[in-house]
Amino acid sequence: MATVARSTSPDAVDPDLPRVPFPVVDEVARHCAQEAEPNTVHIEIHLPGTVEPDRLRAAFGQALCRYPRALMRERARGPFARRYEWELTRGPDTEVVTFPPRAAGALGRARERALAEAPPLTSSPPLRLEVVEEPGRPGCVLVFTLNHTALDGPACLRLAATAAEIYSGTPAPAAPPPARPAPPGRPHRTGGPAVPGRPARVAAGTPGPVPGNAMLVTELPVPRREAGAPYTVNDQLMVATALTVADWNRAHDAPRRPLRITMPVDDRSRGPEMPIGNGTRLVEVGFTAAETESFDLALLLRRTAERTRALKAAPRPQLGHGAALLTLPVLPVAARAGLTRGLRLLATPWTSTTLLSNIGRIPYPLDFGDAGRAFAVWFSAPARMPRGLTVTTAATGGRLHLVLRWSRSLLCEEDGVRLRELFAHHLKATEAL
Repeated sequence: MATVARSTSPDAVDPDLPRVPFPVVDEVARHCAQEAEPNTVHIEIHLPGTVEPDRLRAAFGQALCRYPRALMRERARGPFARRYEWELTRGPDTEVVTFPPRAAGALGRARERALAEAPPLTSSPPLRLEVVEEPGRPGCVLVFTLNHTALDGPACLRLAATAAEIYSGTPAPAAPPPARPAPPGRPHRTGGPAVPGRPARVAAGTPGPVPGNAMLVTELPVPRREAGAPYTVNDQLMVATALTVADWNRAHDAPRRPLRITMPVDDRSRGPEMPIGNGTRLVEVGFTAAETESFDLALLLRRTAERTRALKAAPRPQLGHGAALLTLPVLPVAARAGLTRGLRLLATPWTSTTLLSNIGRIPYPLDFGDAGRAFAVWFSAPARMPRGLTVTTAATGGRLHLVLRWSRSLLCEEDGVRLRELFAHHLKATEAL
């Protein structure tokens, strides 16, 4: 079976390869990269059957070639360059798809690698796919690791969906729009209560001796809501996240402060024309301290829905106006890197409390033919300090696939289990309204 040609060594010095300046999100992430807590996105797709290695490699290679923006690596630059640049290659520099030995614990080890080892930016594409099988576990798991400086979760899912279509030989149905539109004629508020001053931090539990990220993967029912409810499942997840952190902080005698929860918003099409890269914009949903203390839950859900709807509708640069100014190419990129890192350190006390990233219902069948359709999809976003905790969710087959990911400098495994229990309790409570 034919495979996609790899990049050859002349690419490394070929001046005719297309170049793309780093967008704002990529540049800020590149400035703030650190080895202790790599900036990775982890995605795992669970299939009931097994895939054929050569056939999957060929399908994924063809999928990459359909999206040339995925075949990128960081271009070498001089000391006075004013831009980081992506260099778009003719094919992968390395073997993207690998098959670790079938062995007990293989999935756990693949998850650990996804959190600890970022694909290098100097090799195209900055992602890898491990196909994991374990004795006694039917089927296989496709474990993706992305360097988040270059790619985000929705972009990788689009690549995976295209590979599934090629592998199975069956075109997927049209993908739904990315978000539910706001009801017509309904006025928007401007995005939540004023929460001046420093937001709450997630209180430290039992930090571990080894830096890096850890995570807990679990499955819950998708929360029910009444037909015609003025809030979405995403709003239920947002409220559950806020109440979970508030309960955790009270149990650890943390100062009483408002919460700010970062929420990625993705306005891209989910179809074959979807732009590849980092395409989400970040907004912050605010909660006063009073709202998370014995507050009317039905009212909190309605208020949260108004806030998230307003934030989704308001135009805003991906990382805000400040980041857009910081990345203007008026100084050499090395000088801007130092300035960005310094300002990030100064802004630490005002960093949002946590991040909730909800992909929602997976918009693709992820049908790999004789290997079957995906029955579970988990993903996780980086949980670097000072935030130190992220909550990520996706829904497949009527089940909610939840990952809590945290910095080991903040929490331990037992802390993660307790946070999961709190989250499940508060999410269930949103159904009783």
